[in-house]
Amino acid sequence: MHKVQLNYSLARDNDANLIRNPLLDLLQAVAAGGSISAAARALSLSYRHVWGELKRWEQELGHELIVWEKGQSARLTEFGAKLLWAERQAQARLAPQIESLRADLERVFAVAFDDGAHVLGLYASHDDGLAALRGYAAQHARLHLDIRFTGSVDAISALNEGRCEMAGFHTLEQPGPGTLAARTYKPLLEPGLHKIIGYARRTQGLMTAPANPHGIASLADLARPGVRFVNRDLGTGTRVLLDEMLAQQGLPGDRIAGYQRTEPSHAAVAQAVASGQADAGLGTEAAAVARGLHFVPLVQERYHLVCLKSMLEQPATQALTRLLRSPAWQQQLARVAGYAPAQCGEVLSLSKLLPWWDFRPKKRP
Repeated sequence: MHKVQLNYSLARDNDANLIRNPLLDLLQAVAAGGSISAAARALSLSYRHVWGELKRWEQELGHELIVWEKGQSARLTEFGAKLLWAERQAQARLAPQIESLRADLERVFAVAFDDGAHVLGLYASHDDGLAALRGYAAQHARLHLDIRFTGSVDAISALNEGRCEMAGFHTLEQPGPGTLAARTYKPLLEPGLHKIIGYARRTQGLMTAPANPHGIASLADLARPGVRFVNRDLGTGTRVLLDEMLAQQGLPGDRIAGYQRTEPSHAAVAQAVASGQADAGLGTEAAAVARGLHFVPLVQERYHLVCLKSMLEQPATQALTRLLRSPAWQQQLARVAGYAPAQCGEVLSLSKLLPWWDFRPKKRP
């Protein structure tokens, strides 16, 4: 069976034929013109090129395409006619899907040809506010955020490895020295090299079924018999947050049924609870509200955007900070359940916001 390969081209002019294949163009021209010379003229090609291409395709496909005898009109073989019929069927049946695909491609490439548009690569811990920001930025600021949702640790690692221009991660409002958050993020961030851009404050808590049938009100309730929990993956900011809170309460994870079961996002955790596969999961208020779940708020945290200091003067970064500082965006963010702007768009000191570094000179013996 022969495989179909799709490709596309970039051109100024629109072409009504949504899928182009040079062989089918040749066959159509021969069928319409009745000769190879007429086909060559119609396609603005040489006779030799058309003849050579037809012979090459016959060898490639293992079938004759053209019946041609001296003094008679050229015509398609039965196989050639069936190929042309198949192409017309595909055009007719798939035209809406193909048009949609082309429109999507054109929208994407329009950014490359728009001198006033900017693209910013962002790896980030899953966040409903950032999902809203992506659409808002494209519509109101000609700023296109290429967001890849991943764990907080992976996001900062991607930034440090040059795979993106900015990363998103989150911590408690005032993460102290020696905490799990400090041990996790401190090796990845360096004052003077990295800069934080203020973004949002959000609420995390326990998501349960509507009406909270198990009466879950705290982390301690997760260890009760019959309560099934669903966790987040290692390396995610929410997993760091959970393990931090469990350590503070002296509650080992192995006492919680489902602690080892993980989902990749707040939305996936919420779906597991909504579908009855789990009784509780830690996540954002926005994820709980989106699926009609009961929400038990536990902590306020800051969601941070971080970039290299050298990126601050880049047009895409400046476009983002301008947008974040705008009252219109901040009002939009405040409409997301559990979110509030927090020094939105301000460039902040890493060592002041995350006070894990000790710059005091060591005393000499």
